Amino acid sequence: MSRLILLNKPYGVICQFSGDGAHVTLKDFVPVPGVYPAGRLDTDSEGLLLLTDDGALQHRIADPRHKLPKTYLVQVEGEPDDAALAALRAGLDLGDFVTRPCRARRVDEPDWLWPRDPPVRFRKNVPTSWLEIVLHEGKNRQVRRMTAKAGFPTLRLIRLAIGDWSLAGLAPGQWHSEQVESPAMSVAKPFAGVDGRRRGGRG
Repeated sequence: MSRLILLNKPYGVICQFSGDGAHVTLKDFVPVPGVYPAGRLDTDSEGLLLLTDDGALQHRIADPRHKLPKTYLVQVEGEPDDAALAALRAGLDLGDFVTRPCRARRVDEPDWLWPRDPPVRFRKNVPTSWLEIVLHEGKNRQVRRMTAKAGFPTLRLIRLAIGDWSLAGLAPGQWHSEQVESPAMSVAKPFAGVDGRRRGGRG
């Protein structure tokens, strides 16, 4: 059996245990020796980060060839219409690569979501919207680049789930540990908020 840690990574935490002199690190939240991140999450992004002590499991979770869906909650500037959502779903040419088809839908602003520290900077008189985006890949800053390409810059990004593993029950900075034999490979289920209540969306 392998150890798998689910961490709700706060904003501003760098995804490594060694310090860089500028950021808080994983060591400040997960005082467990011998575990390493299975995949990455940008310093300015929040949400689910998986860590494990098993190199094979780490590779299986992080490798896009295994197609584990990654579910993100994204606050964007502006109000994406159906055409913008269709473009996100179909795939976008970002210059260095074309994104794979994904799932994208509008959702209501979650009532379970914690306030970000520091707060998001908004532009006065410019509305914001929330999207749920599910990818089967995870290139560097991909969600941010996708929404910017569609004309709706990302203001806040929270990863809700990787496969069947989710944030449910974890406040920012909290983590829990599981013993697993192999990563769950099923399609991601609708995310339930940190209070455990399932959330709906609007298409």
